Amino acid sequence: MTRAEQDGWAVVTVAGEMDLISSPAVRQKVHDAVAEGRRSLVLDLAGVRFCDSSGVGVLIGARRLMRSCAGRLRIVLPHDGAGSGSEGSASSVTAASSASDVPVRGGEAHVNRVLAALGVRRLFEVYPDLDAATDDTARPLSA
Repeated sequence: MTRAEQDGWAVVTVAGEMDLISSPAVRQKVHDAVAEGRRSLVLDLAGVRFCDSSGVGVLIGARRLMRSCAGRLRIVLPHDGAGSGSEGSASSVTAASSASDVPVRGGEAHVNRVLAALGVRRLFEVYPDLDAATDDTARPLSA
């Protein structure tokens, strides 16, 4: 996980997994950015390959935090699974024991699918790449 700046936006790039182990570090990066006075934040999740309910909780918490300080949160989520080699794979979704714990493996569009399955995708401003997310004239993808 890294944190950088681009076009006036604080950018937190997450790769690998957003789960019970890694989610607290993501949450801390978001809180650190806000504590430093950042009010424009992008969470770049293009490299995230697995997300469970704790990862979703971090995203919802980040949204709540940014709204409470009149900030802006944008999320980078590739929606087509390009480059993953698992397009159309029926085995790319693995349901867990509860609707709030829906891990999805395979493809870069997994976080998008998790958020959609839980019905919270519409809560976020989602962009297809970092350049679009940091462009104040760009429009978010539709939910």
